[in-house]
Amino acid sequence: MPINPETMLNVAIVAGGDSGEYPISVKSGKQVELHIDRELYNPFLILVKGRKWNYRAGAKNFPVDLNDFSITIGRRKIRFDVVFNAIHGTPGENGKLQGYFDLLGIPSTSCDLTTSALTFNKHFCKQIVASYGIPTARSLHFKNGEMNAAKAIAGQLRFPVFIKPNNGGSSVGMSKVNREEGLADALEAAFHEDDEVLAEEFVSGRELTCGVIRTGNKTVAFPVTEIIPKNDYFDYEAKYRKGMSEEVVPADIPEEVSRQCREISVLLFDKLNCKGVVRFDYIFDGEKFFFLEVNTVPGLTAASIVPKMARALGWSYTELISRLIREATGKASL
Repeated sequence: MPINPETMLNVAIVAGGDSGEYPISVKSGKQVELHIDRELYNPFLILVKGRKWNYRAGAKNFPVDLNDFSITIGRRKIRFDVVFNAIHGTPGENGKLQGYFDLLGIPSTSCDLTTSALTFNKHFCKQIVASYGIPTARSLHFKNGEMNAAKAIAGQLRFPVFIKPNNGGSSVGMSKVNREEGLADALEAAFHEDDEVLAEEFVSGRELTCGVIRTGNKTVAFPVTEIIPKNDYFDYEAKYRKGMSEEVVPADIPEEVSRQCREISVLLFDKLNCKGVVRFDYIFDGEKFFFLEVNTVPGLTAASIVPKMARALGWSYTELISRLIREATGKASL
C-alpha cells in the first residue's frame, strides 16, 4: 500500500451501519471512494456493523481501534483528519456517530449530534417544522406495545395513510394503507424496524425535493427535483431499482414554485442548524408545500438524487465531495 504525501488529508469514509439501509450506505460509500480527489485526499473506506468497524484492503481486514478511531497497517498507525459520513440510518444519521467523533475532536461532513437526533425522529421534526409555519400532513405517533393503534388511526385519520418507522429512512418498513383491514400488517412491518411508528395522512400532489448545501460560507439550494415513481408511491423499490422512478432535474414547474421550494429549504436548513448536504422532501398540492422529511445523510449512490442535483448545478461528483470535505475541515472556498 503506497504511503501518500504528508500534505494529503486522511479521509475516513464510514459506511454500512445497523439498519435496513446498510446495503445502500455501502454503495454510497464506495461511490465516494471511487470519485474522491486522490490528489488531495487519501481515502479509507471503513465498514461499520455493530462494534465491528473494519478497513478492508484487498483480502485483509484491518480493525478500527475505537479508542481513538485509528487503524494500524503493519507498523504504521493511521489517524484521520476528517470523516466523510455515508451511513444512512443508525448510527450515522441519528447523532450517535456525531457524538463519538465530537468527543474525539474529528470533524465530519454531516450535521451535528443535536440536529441529527432531532431530524431523524420524524415526529419531533414535524413539530419543529410546523412551528415555522410550514404545513405537514396530519399524523399520529405510537410506541411499541401501545394498544388499539389501528383503531386510533381508523378513527382519527383519513385513508389512505402511510405507516412508517418513526426513526428510519429509504422507506424501509413503510406501507401505504387504503383500508382499516391493512393496518395490522403495516404496523407489524413498521414496528419490526423501529420501536416507534408514525401514521400519516396521504396528501395528493407532486413529490418535490430540494437539496441544500453549506459551501464557501454560503447556503446554496440545488435545483428542485420532481420524483415520479412507477409504483404507487416512492417506496424502497422505486428508490433503488433501476427504471422504477423518474427524477426530473430540474423539475418542470413554474419558476415561482421552484423559488418557493428553494426558499423553504434554505430556511429549514438554517433553522435546523444543518451542515454538509441535506435533502428536504415535500408534497406540493398545487398551492402549498407539505413537508415530508429531511434526509441529513442523503444517498450518494450512482442512482441517487443529490449527485444528479449537483450535476444540474454544474458540479461533478468529485467537486461535490471536495466541497463537503472543505466545509467540514474549515477550509471552505468557492
